[in-house]
Amino acid sequence: MDITLEQPARGRLITADEQELPVPATLRYTSGDPLAVHVDFPPEVSLDGTGVTWTFARSLLEEGLYGPAGGGDVHLWPCGRARTVLELHSPYGLALLQFDTPALSRFLLRTYAVVAAGQEDVGEAVDRGLSTLFGNV
Repeated sequence: MDITLEQPARGRLITADEQELPVPATLRYTSGDPLAVHVDFPPEVSLDGTGVTWTFARSLLEEGLYGPAGGGDVHLWPCGRARTVLELHSPYGLALLQFDTPALSRFLLRTYAVVAAGQEDVGEAVDRGLSTLFGNV
């Protein structure tokens, strides 16, 4: 049986003119996909009015709490002791968001209580993913 954790998080979108706009988000983790974390944004904050989910490695979240981490579409780094920056790249542009570091740390610790680091059964997750992708082919 898969276990899913969800934790509300208040992000702050950093605009081009350095304003901070509040952005609600939900941090999500499921034991069925033990290597990943998800950040869900509600429809009202997206450009096209649909909910958006960003998925990236749980290890990236951990690394980004202590130093610059990431590549490609997702980057994380600490901003002082109290905040962590999440940088998201898409075909539509770039978003810089700040989250409270203690909230991210608390969420990460909760994920390790569900599936400890190094205990992820990657083979089972790959099999499930392939089954989902290809169905009964």
